[in-house]
Amino acid sequence: MTSTAETPGSDAFLASLAGLVHSVEGSERRVAAAQIEQLRLLAAAGRLAETQSAGSPGRVREHDMILRSIAAELGGVIRVADRTVQRRISEARVIVEDFPGALAAWETGAITRGHVLVIVETGSVVPPEMRAEFEAAAIARCERDTPNRVRAELEILAQRMHPRSFTERHAEAAAGRCVRVVPGRDGMSDLVATLPTAIVEGVHDRLTQMARAIIDTRGERADGASHGRAVRIDGDDQRDVVATDARSTDQVRADVFADLLLAGTPALDDTRDTTAGPLGAIRARVQVVIPALALAGADEACDLVGRSPIDPTTARLLAGSTPTWERLVTDPITGTVLAVDSYRVPSAMRRYLQARDQHCRFPGCRQAAIRCEVDHTLDAALGGATKTSNLAHLCQRHHSMKQFTAWRVRQLKGGVLEWTSPLGRTYREDAPTPAVTFTPAAPTHNTAHDAGRAPF
Repeated sequence: MTSTAETPGSDAFLASLAGLVHSVEGSERRVAAAQIEQLRLLAAAGRLAETQSAGSPGRVREHDMILRSIAAELGGVIRVADRTVQRRISEARVIVEDFPGALAAWETGAITRGHVLVIVETGSVVPPEMRAEFEAAAIARCERDTPNRVRAELEILAQRMHPRSFTERHAEAAAGRCVRVVPGRDGMSDLVATLPTAIVEGVHDRLTQMARAIIDTRGERADGASHGRAVRIDGDDQRDVVATDARSTDQVRADVFADLLLAGTPALDDTRDTTAGPLGAIRARVQVVIPALALAGADEACDLVGRSPIDPTTARLLAGSTPTWERLVTDPITGTVLAVDSYRVPSAMRRYLQARDQHCRFPGCRQAAIRCEVDHTLDAALGGATKTSNLAHLCQRHHSMKQFTAWRVRQLKGGVLEWTSPLGRTYREDAPTPAVTFTPAAPTHNTAHDAGRAPF
């Protein structure tokens, strides 16, 4: 028998949940304060080693020996290997000395440790003299969203501020593409391929679609095998193979990957001998936002939604080979999507929503829109209209949460979603700004001479 305290939605349940939320919120502040304190102490340890070796003739070696000794001393206290402590000292100095603004914002609670790490990681390519400008813009963006959501935009911002072009650096990095084997345990190993991001995303998407197709047709294939219909699987145990196929998506994805490389076709594709089997007909999908200037040949980083920036040459190749595309009209200052013009696209509304939403619209989720479901904010069964002001993309996980938990959502003007938790807390989810936007240039004319002209 379920007690009152265990009944979701009861006063006792909500009171227990509210107490937990309040306690976690307080502990998060205390943990952050302790982490910041330790970060400053580790940075001070690094500076101490540098100061002690300042006048030494063999300064580099002396500094390293002193730093090793300090790291070993600290490692003995906190029971961590001295190499680990030394690495943490270096990381602490980068945050404290190179990104003081991000550290201060973390200290006030404006951003979190995750935001700081993203700012440091993405901003490390920015020249030191431009880092403060990058940091200020990054902090403002981080205050409005979660670390995983802001990463792509900050990466593109850093790429724009880098003195070398993104195309040049991508070409240099692409020269290092490779496939390598990392031996594992228990007869397993990792096969690691380092490839351009757009290609990796396409490979993973196609494997996922094929895995889902195999899983979704298990029942049909099992029925066919039990009735004696042909199921093209090598060997004599066709029925057993199909009937006992209980692999997870990850397992099927890995098996399909191996089948394609070794045999050219998945083992459980029951039409693999035809020219257009269901799995062979699947094509990879990637969702890329490309600024108009990049299409025209400019060196503008493009956004592979849900992942990271890609180089404009790859983006132009994708744009040139796709049968469908859409033009986003955005506000030149805020970057807000104003309109989408579709070309040879039968479902204009879906395309518009993909452009507006970009990803799942539950707070913090960055599952790309092409892998989400279009949800009626106000259910159609309750009279909700099928129009853009009542539709938004939700991934399967958060679509289910909306349906089967006490989380509620309403849609405001401009595609803004307002989520309300079971405790009554509200979370505003703005329609995302595309990571790639136009940056207005400063006026080059004589402002004093043109002061009398009317704006246009």
